[in-house]
Amino acid sequence: LRSPSLSKAPACGSSRYGLALLSSLGFFVVYSLRVNLSVAMVDMLNSTRPSNELPPCLLPPCLLPPQAGVYSWDSETQGWILGSFFYGYILTQVPGGYLSGRYGPKWLLGFGVLSTVVFTLLTPTAADLGPGYLIGVRVLEGIGEGVTFPSMYAMWAAWAPPLERSRLLTISYIGAQLGTVISLPLSGEICFYLDWTYVFYVFGAVGLVWFVLWAFLAFDTPDSHPRISEQERLYITSSLKNELSTSGRIPWRAILTSGPLWAIVVAHFSYNWTFYTLLTLLPTYMNDVLGFSIQQNGLLSALPYLGCAVMAVLSGQLADYLRETCLYRTVTVRKCFSIVGMIGPAVFLVAAGYTGCNYVLAVTFLTVSSALGGVSASGFNINHLDIAPSYAGILLGITNTFATIPGMVGPVIARALTKQNTIEEWQSVFYIAAAINLFGAAFYALMGRGAVQPWAVHAAAHGD
Repeated sequence: LRSPSLSKAPACGSSRYGLALLSSLGFFVVYSLRVNLSVAMVDMLNSTRPSNELPPCLLPPCLLPPQAGVYSWDSETQGWILGSFFYGYILTQVPGGYLSGRYGPKWLLGFGVLSTVVFTLLTPTAADLGPGYLIGVRVLEGIGEGVTFPSMYAMWAAWAPPLERSRLLTISYIGAQLGTVISLPLSGEICFYLDWTYVFYVFGAVGLVWFVLWAFLAFDTPDSHPRISEQERLYITSSLKNELSTSGRIPWRAILTSGPLWAIVVAHFSYNWTFYTLLTLLPTYMNDVLGFSIQQNGLLSALPYLGCAVMAVLSGQLADYLRETCLYRTVTVRKCFSIVGMIGPAVFLVAAGYTGCNYVLAVTFLTVSSALGGVSASGFNINHLDIAPSYAGILLGITNTFATIPGMVGPVIARALTKQNTIEEWQSVFYIAAAINLFGAAFYALMGRGAVQPWAVHAAAHGD
């Protein structure tokens, strides 16, 4: 018989699933704040297209968007504005992982979101002052948001039992997708019925409410939670006792020379190239190429992320089922889910570039591409916790540092390649993203691992 400490605590009403839902709401907030500019910018800009020139794909006149542009920024400036967030975001990835492990992740994550909220509320003022000020505010937003994901991974290192990692992390992760799904169409409606400035005020207010909830309901570890049941506390701590390091030293040399870590780095970088290209530029593609109105734009741009959210949750359930019930090795599950979640999006992204003005097919292919990408949520995306749970925050900080580079340079390169907004130019953008995705999938399949690494358990022997 199992000892009481090892008996599985029910999920319903549990503190660990409560944390998953609360963190999911937090990532809903940060992604809403990250992507709302992508839609608002469509309404902020005076069209850079000559007045006698029409989009490659023209909808019936009654569906054309009202022109309410305020700023005359060329495509290159737009690329820098959309990418500027990531210049701040990249700076706090590794520090976020280190500080959350040293001082606790709860308040670091909370204040990271709060600072992002504050600078979001300043966005309309910065835009009025000029593109340089707007870029500066977006960089500061990125600095605040950069600590959030490493902090959350550090939190899950103490909260997620090994055989529930896929479920718990995909519940957290789905918040980011739902933030995109809801904020894109809602931003379009706000722009249409109110004014683009309210996009930032509405989502900023939601972020303030979340911070209050997080301050009172979240706790760093099961042992520090005052309301967790004893059964759940023992279940979590017992399941993790052989996976966590007992050393206070961080084995930096072993971490930075770890092949499995670099497999995650390459996969994360490659996947994010496609992800960030669509995240920042899909509304622009919908408007400038397919000719959708601001209302239609937000709704249709959200569909790919709805598919991604659904597949992320389903993949989390399936991945843990395969590991727990069917006894598949962790490395097999992670590699299979990563391959499907990277090669699938590459194929359908390229196909989307050849749909011409077939709006239904274009949106369908883009949706399928992003939906398949959601499968990777149970692949490389949570592999940090498999190979080094004690240092998951630091590992996520390292991989996300490299994975942020596509967000910095991707929009700039894409806008440089699409100055005329022709379908052929956008095909080049999709080809580049797909090729990078294929390389990442192959590299991870070769180098990825699923077991806790020796240096992650016996840190004292590897410490620098």
